[in-house]
Amino acid sequence: MTFSPRNRPFEYEPSPVRVVFGPGRRAEVGEEADRLGLAKVMLIADGNTPGGRPVADALGDRLATRWDEVAQHVPVELAERAGERAAAEGVEGLVTLGGGSATGLAKAIALDTGLPIIAIPTTYAGSELTPVFGMTSTHRKRTGVDERVRPRVVIYDPELTVGLPPEITGPSAFNALAHCLAALWAPHGDPLTSALAADAVRIVTSSLPELAITPTDLDARSGLQYAAFLAGTALGRTGTGLQHRICHHLGGKLNLPHAETHAVILPHVVALNSPAGPDWVARLEPFLGPDPALGLWNLARRSGLSTSLSRLGATEEDVREVAGQVAGSANPVPVEAAQVEALLRRSLDDLPPSAGW
Repeated sequence: MTFSPRNRPFEYEPSPVRVVFGPGRRAEVGEEADRLGLAKVMLIADGNTPGGRPVADALGDRLATRWDEVAQHVPVELAERAGERAAAEGVEGLVTLGGGSATGLAKAIALDTGLPIIAIPTTYAGSELTPVFGMTSTHRKRTGVDERVRPRVVIYDPELTVGLPPEITGPSAFNALAHCLAALWAPHGDPLTSALAADAVRIVTSSLPELAITPTDLDARSGLQYAAFLAGTALGRTGTGLQHRICHHLGGKLNLPHAETHAVILPHVVALNSPAGPDWVARLEPFLGPDPALGLWNLARRSGLSTSLSRLGATEEDVREVAGQVAGSANPVPVEAAQVEALLRRSLDDLPPSAGW
């Protein structure tokens, strides 16, 4: 099947994000702060994140304060405390170094303050390019979209990812794949987002198996970070839907790791949506085979990822509750609670994805 953009109406309005890509470019963070006119910044980075000292040195006397407490799903009280520190120090901008938790914390602060963000990601999800934010309170995760939280500059330095262990590398790459699929079937997609998402899938499916053999392969690491850039750019223009709502609700309720949850759920949501997307199914066939859901499931298992929701800590009761919460979410195939529950039960029991429930 040949895809033709002439057959699909669309609108295109680019979002201004400066991207700096290449090995060693973390050293340019000070110059990027100057470009934005930021004389005082707060560095948000877990104390164990690689590259913390070089980034702090590159910021020099622009570094007003550091914040090293981060947590997945961004607890509201943590965001409030970090925001109070930023205000007390009179910072003019935020620099993040790390994965989605560090970036997410900066987004939570920016939501209230409008402070510009320079993000230096050390994983592969691509969320640093989106205006999507999320915070958790009383076991519920609230998400939203606001341009104030989209970083102004993203610095991709693949050298910072070379030491990522397999248990982080694989799930993070699947987080990027979840962003790609969401962009491919989103109603607000366009020819550019589809092209970016499909190319990101191509790169992830070739680079991830290489890293299973040679974890220090800088070319493969660079490929995954470039794929993250493509996936995040695509998702930042199209938005999320059922896949992300399931993972956010599971994460908020059970504090499940976000990337690992995506890896488990994604093949099953792809199986649900494949019958309604012959164009993107055909587009992904060279990378995932004629059944993209099964291709993703097999890729996860070959990469050493868990494909069982129960192994992450979910139960049948959790599945029923989450199914009711996400029923009716934006999705190419309209879904009721019973369909979502059946989908989640297959993931709970570690069964391969299937379009027939």
